[in-house]
Amino acid sequence: MPVTTTADHATTDAREETGRRSLLDPGFELTLRPMRYPHFYERYRDAIKNTWTVEEVDLHSDLEDLARLSPGEQHLISRLVAFFATGDSIVANNLVLSLYKHINSPEARLYLSRQLFEEAVHVQFYLTLLDTYLPDHDERVRAFAAVENIPSIRAKAQFCFRWMAALEGEEGSGSRPVERLESREDRRRFLLNLICFAACIEGLFFYGAFAYVYWFRSRGLLHGLATGTNWVFRDESMHMSFAFDVVDTVREEEPELFDEELEKEVVLMLDDAVAAELQFAEDLCGDGLPGMNTESMRAYLEAVADQRLARLGFATRYGAQNPFSFMELQNVDELTNFFERRVSAYQVAVEGSVSLDDDF
Repeated sequence: MPVTTTADHATTDAREETGRRSLLDPGFELTLRPMRYPHFYERYRDAIKNTWTVEEVDLHSDLEDLARLSPGEQHLISRLVAFFATGDSIVANNLVLSLYKHINSPEARLYLSRQLFEEAVHVQFYLTLLDTYLPDHDERVRAFAAVENIPSIRAKAQFCFRWMAALEGEEGSGSRPVERLESREDRRRFLLNLICFAACIEGLFFYGAFAYVYWFRSRGLLHGLATGTNWVFRDESMHMSFAFDVVDTVREEEPELFDEELEKEVVLMLDDAVAAELQFAEDLCGDGLPGMNTESMRAYLEAVADQRLARLGFATRYGAQNPFSFMELQNVDELTNFFERRVSAYQVAVEGSVSLDDDF
């Protein structure tokens, strides 16, 4: 069981003596003025500018395409929507149970509240997706139970739950629940949870899923799915950027947390995430489909993992290049009518755009 060390007390005492407060100091600050972290508030305002509803997505236009897919492509789609059915729910649960209570900034909590709303919209989108794509009741039931009955999806869910349990101290995790980030070890556990959900789940698992969608779109298929995914992609990119902004802020305030041991743990975490996503790719792609196979997906995932490591200020690991030219379309600020029917760079009562920071 982690204990609070003399060094932990010394760091806390030094902050108290100078009047400095840290983003991860225990407590629940409520006052927005004076604003200590205006950059988090601006992220909240940027998120509000981008609002969409599931009712705007026409999935019925995809039904004719689905009927024309090969058996292998139909298998890929059925597995993909089964993962979508639970992926965002896991992220939302971690946001509420692990992140909201430990980030001691009312500005940041405003953003997290907005993110929770967006996760709910994503869940509704994927519910509608399954209802449209899988008209058979029993098939839908199996898709919603994918965490229990599809090994490749279960492996990804178990990866998520393992890092949730590391902070929450759930049964079988071997650790106590962290109610307050009192010690250095508690804060490291929080950082690892945050980095896992930003870099590995939203930043790798979801980006792998997006690649399959845009592979279909590059062939002029499943326009409705691509339209909704563009909006989900935009939201997830902002979620990831916010999380990395939190990491940057903690690094500035408590640089002693970012040592070689933390970097080693993050690298091992990403290794595990890539392995889990490759197991999923083997399930989806089988012996390979035209323009999509496990080895190409491996290179793509490793390239994405290197981007996440670089963004965290760590050494890259894989040296892979993105093999999917169709994913390079996602680097532009405005995703317009390339293969879809309407502009996806949605904004409400504002001019400008949100950059995706060259992530694919």
